[in-house]
Amino acid sequence: MVGLIWFVQVVHYPLLAHLDAAGIAEHQRRTGWVVGPPMIVEAATTALLVVDRPAGVPLSAALIGLALLAVIWVSTALIQVPRHRGLAAGSGEVRRLVAENWIRTVAWSGRGAVVAWMLAAAS
Repeated sequence: MVGLIWFVQVVHYPLLAHLDAAGIAEHQRRTGWVVGPPMIVEAATTALLVVDRPAGVPLSAALIGLALLAVIWVSTALIQVPRHRGLAAGSGEVRRLVAENWIRTVAWSGRGAVVAWMLAAAS
């Protein structure tokens, strides 16, 4: 997800400025099928790591990962989804979408660091 969010942040979202409302609506339809399943798997595995960690992985790492995931999901639900709907309705606020998406980009990058920490700590 770290690589995907950086692609979205740097390449994909800025290019939405070149689409009309119908193109943005189609983008949303297609993107959901690509990002939805991995986000669900990530949520399930994050919750699992909180309750059943490999030996050596501290609870604090799992909880930090969970907190960052909560930031991502809340941002997605309260900021990105409504912004996408506005773009599909013709709002043209792509720059605002890109700016607000830094929340998820930073949070997912942080999760990548936490996952690296957990991998290093695992016995």
